[in-house]
Amino acid sequence: MQSNDVIVVTGAAGFIGSYLVGFLNHMGYEQLILVDDFSNIDKSPNLADKKYKEKVHREQFFEWQASHPGLINYIFHLGARTDTTEMDYAVHKKWNLDYSKKIWELCTTDNIPLVYASSAATYGNGELGYKDDHDIVQDLVPLNPYGLSKNQFDIWALEQRTAPPFWAGLKFFNVYGPNEYHKGRMASVIFHAFNQITETGAVKLFRSHNPDYKDGEQIRDFIYVKDVVNVCYWLMQRQPASGLYNTGTGEARTFIDLVTAIFTTLQLPVNIRFVDTPLDIRDKYQYFTEADMTKLHAAGYAHPFTTLEEGVSDYVSQYLQSGAYY
Repeated sequence: MQSNDVIVVTGAAGFIGSYLVGFLNHMGYEQLILVDDFSNIDKSPNLADKKYKEKVHREQFFEWQASHPGLINYIFHLGARTDTTEMDYAVHKKWNLDYSKKIWELCTTDNIPLVYASSAATYGNGELGYKDDHDIVQDLVPLNPYGLSKNQFDIWALEQRTAPPFWAGLKFFNVYGPNEYHKGRMASVIFHAFNQITETGAVKLFRSHNPDYKDGEQIRDFIYVKDVVNVCYWLMQRQPASGLYNTGTGEARTFIDLVTAIFTTLQLPVNIRFVDTPLDIRDKYQYFTEADMTKLHAAGYAHPFTTLEEGVSDYVSQYLQSGAYY
């Protein structure tokens, strides 16, 4: 990748997308085509002070591309409907499956390398483990329409006989970090916990409804957005074998660990209250996720991942306490 390359980022106004735009700016890339639905003013601050060539509404992108043939060098496709509580599969199918197919076909026709966002939600309850093995994708059972749509695209991509010159589908685990202020209910637990702690001095965590786990000891693979973007960039730069890649730390931690890190950063005593998991998500709740990172490491990725304590401290002290953006 050269600094004058034209790079498309879909979902550019969102959480991970806007962080990637800022990262690419930091690395010297300014010929960026930002694709999103820019009508949500809550996302506008995510792109303040960012440098880019053009903004294109997601509905007009393919028309725009047709009038700019041969311009695009790389595509990071991070745009998606990410609301796991949205139960209308048609919504997820439109944006996470059908739109992604069109991106794939464009990259295949025009020989454009592609990195796209899949999700750890594809693994469902983890009955088949959390290994980014192509052989199990067809048998995965996601717990919600969002995870289903992401898995359906992974299945479709693996079935294609023609493909971009390089492609990687990244199964993002529990991503947290700056620029998620607009996400509401779907923001990270760290974001919500910080707000609760600063307002009340205490934090509410979901009670366990699974006898195998104590309250607050539900386990997740939490990954700092900085590390997610590092993986995206490394894959596009190095272009190892195409395929699906887990994007987590490989070390799961409990929710108690997570909120303890917030209290520690704020220099406050730990004060946790447990509440019932809402009924609308209780039967779809993952009690354990942990990325098997063997494939990415075997491909040559050697950057250390930010520890939970380091990531939480940086996010809280550098961003949440001041309301800053990256």
